[in-house]
Amino acid sequence: MHAVFYSAPSQLIGKRLRVHVYDDRIEAFLGASRVVTHPRQRGRRDGVRVHCVNDRHVIHALRRKPQALAGSVYRDGLFPRSEYEAAWAALSTALPRRDACRRMGGLLWLAHDEACEPDLAGLIAGVLDEGLLPEARALKPKRVPLLRELPEDTPVTPTELARFDALLEGRA
Repeated sequence: MHAVFYSAPSQLIGKRLRVHVYDDRIEAFLGASRVVTHPRQRGRRDGVRVHCVNDRHVIHALRRKPQALAGSVYRDGLFPRSEYEAAWAALSTALPRRDACRRMGGLLWLAHDEACEPDLAGLIAGVLDEGLLPEARALKPKRVPLLRELPEDTPVTPTELARFDALLEGRA
């Protein structure tokens, strides 16, 4: 377990977590509340550290400091799909480091904020197939918005107050 790096939400910085290690997963608790669950990873025999990073745990920090993406040791673990890795490869070779980090941070934020990771991956693949570089501002209007419909109202019939009196008197 010492050769594996696991992420946690940034809100937990400085907090003492109790970690339970199971054969198939790792769970971290803050008090009695489970706050993090990761699939358990095994260390590599060659000594290289394995990273198990949930992109949702670091996306807010990455949005504030997108340049951290270039030097991050767990950068490859941040990409939720192979299309995002391909986007990073294309951006980092074609653009200066600053611009590539900013664009990739924008793509990751859009996928997180709009909860459109699979749809955005398809758009990124299409842009890369055309030989262009993906940019969040250009892709945001192209994606299909989620249908957010409210559920139908559930009819509720109020209980007669006399029934509560009967309940309290033990006649119910």
